[in-house]
Amino acid sequence: MSSKSSLLKVILLGDGGVGKSSLMNRYVTNKFDAHLFHTIGVEFLNKDLEVDGRTVTLQIWDTAGQERFRSLRTPFYRGSDCCLLTFSVDDSQSFHNLVNWKKEFIYYADVKEPESFPFVVLGNKLDVSERQVSSEEAQEWCMESGGYPYFETSAKDATNVAVAFEEAVRRVLSLEDRHEHLIPTDTVNLHRKPRSATQCC
Repeated sequence: MSSKSSLLKVILLGDGGVGKSSLMNRYVTNKFDAHLFHTIGVEFLNKDLEVDGRTVTLQIWDTAGQERFRSLRTPFYRGSDCCLLTFSVDDSQSFHNLVNWKKEFIYYADVKEPESFPFVVLGNKLDVSERQVSSEEAQEWCMESGGYPYFETSAKDATNVAVAFEEAVRRVLSLEDRHEHLIPTDTVNLHRKPRSATQCC
């Protein structure tokens, strides 16, 4: 087992109100607050975990979904190792907007190889009684868009939340096995190409 810890930046994207903040808080603090306010700009929380014998520090970024906050959130896309595209199963418009979120992320994060970038799709609010997006519809979109993993989650009762984030970590780690991708927090790689100076955090 490696003793090195790697820092992973994971970003949550999706329409306002789909439960991104609730998912992040449920995963990191194991708490749920039904009265969370909409995020303004961005927020982030860290969580240390071990996946398949690898110790990682997950830096989870929660972004504001409203269009008026676009200029506040997009600078933080750069340097992301994984993107969790999130919609609410009781809101079909939030599902149809995933394609726009994906395009926005690829553009502002300056993703060089979009076809191999580790996206994971979350259909949140599984606990609601009436849904507008079926599992089959969501899975079909994920397959057609690049074979993305799909998880139906509930931040309210914690269904599949940890599993989804751990799958995101596994996808990033599998990329690292193919080419150096992570920054060990206890070493300095002198051969690594510097990232853009505009990257924050």
